[in-house]
Amino acid sequence: MTDVGLRHGRASLALSFGVQGVAFALLVTRIPALQDQYGISDGLLPVFLAAVPILAGAGSVLTEKVVARVRPGVVLRWAQPLVLLALLGVGAGRELWHIAVALGVFGLAVGALDASMNMMGVSLQRAYGRSIMLGFHAAYSLGGIAGASLAWVGARWDLSLFVSYLPVVAVLLPAVLVGSRWYTEGRSPEKADGPAAAGGSVPFKLLLPLCLVMCFAYIGDSTVSNWSAKYLQDVLGSSEQMSTLPYNVYMVTTLLGRAVGDLGVRRFGAVAVVRGGSLLAAGGFAVVAVAPGAWMGMLGFTMLGLGLCVIVPQTFAAAGRMFPRNSDVAVARLNIFNYVGFLVGSPLVGVLGDAWSYRGAMLVPMVLVLATLVYARSFAPEPARYGGGHERPHTADVG
Repeated sequence: MTDVGLRHGRASLALSFGVQGVAFALLVTRIPALQDQYGISDGLLPVFLAAVPILAGAGSVLTEKVVARVRPGVVLRWAQPLVLLALLGVGAGRELWHIAVALGVFGLAVGALDASMNMMGVSLQRAYGRSIMLGFHAAYSLGGIAGASLAWVGARWDLSLFVSYLPVVAVLLPAVLVGSRWYTEGRSPEKADGPAAAGGSVPFKLLLPLCLVMCFAYIGDSTVSNWSAKYLQDVLGSSEQMSTLPYNVYMVTTLLGRAVGDLGVRRFGAVAVVRGGSLLAAGGFAVVAVAPGAWMGMLGFTMLGLGLCVIVPQTFAAAGRMFPRNSDVAVARLNIFNYVGFLVGSPLVGVLGDAWSYRGAMLVPMVLVLATLVYARSFAPEPARYGGGHERPHTADVG
C-alpha cells in the first residue's frame, strides 16, 4: 500500500465518520418532531428509541459474520447509503408502521456501519504505525455538531422532517458513494501471530476488560446526552435556554479533545491518555453532583467531554492491538457494548434519580468511569502478552 493510497483511504474513512455523525444527530435531535408527525405517545417513545441500539447490536453481530467472506470496506460501501436512505424514510412516513420499518433498517445499518468503520480505522492505524483513531472519531463529533445545527435550522424554520432531511441526504449520499472508491484497510503484508491466529477465535475472557470499558464510557455518554438539560434546569435551577447548552458544550469539547488526542497518545502512550481521560471524566461527574449552581454544572459537563472523548476510540484501537490477526471480529464484538452502555445509561440515571436523587445518581457513572483505571493496562501496546503475538506495523511517516 502506497503512502498516497493510505492518505486517500484515511480521508475517505474520515468522511464516512463525519457523515455518520450528521445522520445520527439529525435523527436524535428531532425526536419531538418525530413524536408529532407519527403521534407517538411518551409511553411508546422509549420502545422506538430502544429498538435502534438493539437492532444496531444485531447489525454488528451480522457484520462479524459477513466480514469472514467480504472485506469491511464492502460492508461500509453498502451500509452508509442505507443509513442515509433510512433517515429519509423516517422523515417521509406518516403511519406508525412506516417509522417502525425505517428505524429498523436504520438500526441494523448503523450497527454494520459502526462496526465496519472502526474495523477499517484499526487496520489503517496499524498501517500508519501511530495513533490516528481519535482523528476519525473527531470527524464523527464534527459531523454531530453539523447535524445538530442543521436540525436546529429545520426546527427554527418549522420545516417538515422530510424537507429538512432531503437536501442533506441529496448532498451526502453522492459524496459517500464517490468517497467509497478510496476505501482501504491498509493491511500490513507481514503476518502477526496471536490468539486469533492460533485458534481462529477471539477469547471473550481476554476481550472482556475492553468490553466493560466500552460499556462504562457509553453509560457516561448517554447520561450527558439524556439528562444534562433536565439536570441543569430541574436540579441546578438554570433557565430553559441555558439548559440546552451542556450537550452542545459537551460535543464541542469532545471534538477538541479528539482533535488533539492522537498527539497525546503518540507522546505519552495510550495507557496514560486513557487514565487521564478517566480521571478527568470522573472529576466532571463529581463537579456536576456537588455543583451549587448552573455555571459550576457547566464546568463539570465540559470536563466530561474532554475526559470521555478519548476512551472509546482507544478501546477500539486496543482491541486491534490485542488481536492483530483477527481485529475485525474483536471490533465487531466490542462494538456491541457501545449499544449496551447506551441502553443501560439513560434508564439507570432516571431510576436512581427518582428513587434517590439526581445528584446521587451522577455518582454512579462516576464510579463506573473510575473503574476504567482497573483495566488501563489492557490499552498497552504489548500484544505478546495475549498469546505470543507480535504486531509489526509499518512505520513510514504518512500524513
